[in-house]
Amino acid sequence: MAKEGPNWDGLLKWSIANSDGTGTGRNLSEEDRKWFMEAMQAQTIDVVKRMKEITLVMKTPDNVLEEQGVTATDIEDMLEELQEHVESIDMANDLNSIGGLTPLLNYLRNSHANIRAKAAEVVSTVVQNNPKSQQLVMDANGLEPLLSNFASDGDITVRTKALGAISSLIRHNKPGIAAFRLANGYAALKDALSSGNVRFQRKALNLIQYLLQENPSDRNVVTELGFPRIMTHLASSEDGEVREAALSSLYELSKDKTGEADNSVHVDDEKLKQVLQDRINNISVMSSEDLAAAKEERQLIDSLWTTRYNEPSSLREKGLVVLPEDNAPAPDVVSGLLESPLRAPNRPAGNGKNSEKREAPLLLGP
Repeated sequence: MAKEGPNWDGLLKWSIANSDGTGTGRNLSEEDRKWFMEAMQAQTIDVVKRMKEITLVMKTPDNVLEEQGVTATDIEDMLEELQEHVESIDMANDLNSIGGLTPLLNYLRNSHANIRAKAAEVVSTVVQNNPKSQQLVMDANGLEPLLSNFASDGDITVRTKALGAISSLIRHNKPGIAAFRLANGYAALKDALSSGNVRFQRKALNLIQYLLQENPSDRNVVTELGFPRIMTHLASSEDGEVREAALSSLYELSKDKTGEADNSVHVDDEKLKQVLQDRINNISVMSSEDLAAAKEERQLIDSLWTTRYNEPSSLREKGLVVLPEDNAPAPDVVSGLLESPLRAPNRPAGNGKNSEKREAPLLLGP
């Protein structure tokens, strides 16, 4: 990109000339030019109008954007702005009505990894706890590129963001869960657990746990694919969140529909017992501060031990399951680890880390 930045004037000319589908260029009036320059410096914007402008950019061919000096970084900034707008459920649903959903999904196949990752983040925000937009994305076949990126993209960030979007898309969405299962999604989740990337592992474990809760019969599929062995290994991870998520998933695998122990699901009990005992030994010598931080893990270990071996763990004998300073009763150790289904709140202008005024990265004509 040239030092003076993208050629917004040239891009505006092309956009106006092609927005009506005729492809015939026309000269900008001085009034249009003045409006454009003032809009670039405006302190407030009309959100729907701004989303339409962003949609127009997303529909613009890559070669035209390049000719006008628009870089991949500019597109990322634009998608960042779009994500802020669609945090409102009304704006998320309006994205499809103004024609922006399909070009957004097309960005999932962009040649730039950062754009693919950012597009997945925006999709995740659009569909989070939003049945209407979940259905719109499913109807637009948006699950397919997300699954492809999750399973086989060469960039680990793209894979992680795609998994996050899939998780948001299929939660409380039975057709989405069915499509994920039919697309061999569990095999991709197994690969994620073996990736060595803790963020990727956390998201995969959280989704597995949710799926097992929604479809207890899937425990047999998960067992046949060898998940218990990997989860047992991850239960001794150095990352605390991975450990807790692995323990929680193992606990979910070990229960039947009534919450009682189900030993028909194969878990290497000797290996698991050794992993749990090692964690108990570590917890037993923790400082008070570390014990407080490991509250969820302490409760999970005791619950899993009780379920698998029909006896309380030694943590209970030592009084380390619920400490006297724990102010509340032990929470549900399973649902407490699930990602919140609530949408992110709208961020008021002027608040938060992005409160500084910044020029809109891409702004086109009416």
